[in-house]
Amino acid sequence: MLSNLYIENIAVIEKTNIDFSSGLNVLTGETGAGKSIVIDSINAILGKRSSKGLVRSGTDKAFVCATFEDLSPLVNKKLSQMGYETEDGVLILQRELSAAGKNTCRINSRPCTVSALKEIGEYLVNIHGQNDNLELMNPALHIVYIDALADIATDLSSYRQTFRQWKEAKEELESLDSDEAQRLSRIDLLRFQIEELENAAITVGEYDALNAEKTALMNREKITKELMKAQIALDGDDDEVQGALRLLDDASTALIAASRYFDQTEALADRLSASLYELQEVSAELRSSIEDIDASPERLEEIEERLDLLYRMKKKYGSTEEEMLTYLDDAKKELTYLTDYAYNREQLEKRCAALFEEANDKAQQLSDIRRKTSEGFITSVEKEMAFLEMPNIRFEITQEKTELSSRGFDRIEFLISTNPGEDPKPVSKIASGGELSRMMLAIKTVLSKADFVDTLIFDEIDTGISGSAAGRVGKKLKELSLERQVMCVTHQAQIAAFADAHLLIQKSVENGRTYTHVEELSDDGRTEELARIVGGEEITDTARDHARELLHLAKN
Repeated sequence: MLSNLYIENIAVIEKTNIDFSSGLNVLTGETGAGKSIVIDSINAILGKRSSKGLVRSGTDKAFVCATFEDLSPLVNKKLSQMGYETEDGVLILQRELSAAGKNTCRINSRPCTVSALKEIGEYLVNIHGQNDNLELMNPALHIVYIDALADIATDLSSYRQTFRQWKEAKEELESLDSDEAQRLSRIDLLRFQIEELENAAITVGEYDALNAEKTALMNREKITKELMKAQIALDGDDDEVQGALRLLDDASTALIAASRYFDQTEALADRLSASLYELQEVSAELRSSIEDIDASPERLEEIEERLDLLYRMKKKYGSTEEEMLTYLDDAKKELTYLTDYAYNREQLEKRCAALFEEANDKAQQLSDIRRKTSEGFITSVEKEMAFLEMPNIRFEITQEKTELSSRGFDRIEFLISTNPGEDPKPVSKIASGGELSRMMLAIKTVLSKADFVDTLIFDEIDTGISGSAAGRVGKKLKELSLERQVMCVTHQAQIAAFADAHLLIQKSVENGRTYTHVEELSDDGRTEELARIVGGEEITDTARDHARELLHLAKN
C-alpha cells in the first residue's frame, strides 16, 4: 500500500508530506484547493506522462517521492524480474521533474527510466478518474472490462500472435496477386543481373590483386632497371664488373682452404657457404622476375579492361566482391521463388487458410469465455447497482460476431434500462451523470475482485450523486477498503464520513504566493470539515450536529 507521499514544488504545493493509512483514505477541500494536484503527483510517480507545467512557478525543479509498504508477492516478483530489491519490504519511488522537461527517476535509490516507473506502477496503484465514466459511453471499450474480469491475457496473447501471422500471410498473398506484369518484369531483370554477374566470374580479392599488378606494369621500366642493377651487383658484368656472388665464392673457397690448417675458420666457411647459396637463389628469382615483366607488356590493357568491368559491377551490385557474390546468390533465390509462382502461391494459400482457421478457433474460445463471464458480470453489476440505489436497473450485454480483429471477432456493448417496462438501450443514450458514476463504481467494484493491485484511487467518482445515494457510495468504498487500500477525492459529506483517515487540502495566499497544505484531521476537525461541506461558508450548530450524526452512522 501507499504509506507516504512527499511533494515538493508541484504547482501550488511548495512542500507537503502526506501519510496514508490502510483502509479508506478520504481527501476533501474546497474547489481549487489542490486535490487534483495530489492525484497528478501520484500519477507522476507512477510513470504517467507529466507536463513541465507541473513545476511550481519560479522554481527549476519539482520532486515527488512515494513509499510503499506491505508489498504483495506479485509486486516483489515483478521488482525481482526488473532487477530491483527491497529492504525490509519497503519500496521507494522518486521522480524529479525540471522546468526544462528533463526527468530523473529512481527505484529504491537506484537510477531508472520513466518507463520502469510505469511498469512497476501498474502493479501498485489503479486510479479511477472522472474521465473513466466516459469509457462507458464508448462501446469499443466495453470488451476491455469483460476481458479484465475473465483474466484471458494469456489466451488473448496467443490469439494475437496467430492473428498477426494470418494478417502477414494474407497481405503477402494479396501482394502476389496484385501485379502479374510486375512479377514478369522482375523475373526478366533478375535473369539479366544473374547472367551479367556469372559472366563476370568475380572472385574474392581479385580487384586488389589486379590493382597491385597494374601498378607494377605501369612502372615496369623503372622496376626492370632496378632489378637489373641488383642482378649485376650479384652476378657481375662479364666485361667489367665482378659481382658479389663471384667475390663470395672466392671468399668461401679461401676459407675452406684455410680450414684444412686452421680449425677455427671451418665454422666461418660453413656460414659463408650458406649465405652464398641463399644469394644464388635470390639471383635466380631476380632473373625470373625480369623475364616476367618483360614477357607481357600487353597485359596492362587486359587489366584495365577487367578493372573497368569490376568497377561497373560494384556500382550495381555491391562495393566488395563478397557483396556482389551475395547479391548473386540472393537474386538466384528470388528468381527461383518467382518462377515457382504457382507452387508458392498454392503453399501460401494453404498457410493463410490454416492460420485463419487457427485464429478463428482461438477467437471462438475467447468468445465462449467472454459469454460465460458476461453472465456472471451482469448479475454482479445489477446487485452492486441495486445497493447503490438503482434497484430497477436492467443491465444487459450484447455480444455480436464481427470480422477478426486484434481482440477476436466479438463486438460487446453494455445496455441498460433505468426504468421498469423500458427495453435496455446503449448506455450513451440512457444514463445520466449520476447514473454513470454509480454504474462505473459498480463495475469497478466487480472488477476489483479480479484485480491484483493493492491501492485503488477514486478521483471524484461521486459526480452527480447526492443524498442517500452518496451514502451508499460511501458504504461501497468502505466495503472495498476492507480488502485493500482505497483513496477517494470527494465533495460529499456522506462519503467522507466513512473515512478511516480524513485528509483536508487547504489553499492559502502568503506574500503574493499561493500555497497548498495537507492536514490529517482529528475527530473535531472532521466534524468541522463535514459541517463545511454540508452547510457551506457559514458553519452553523445545525450543520455540526448533522456532521456528527453522519460520523456516528458511518461508524456504526
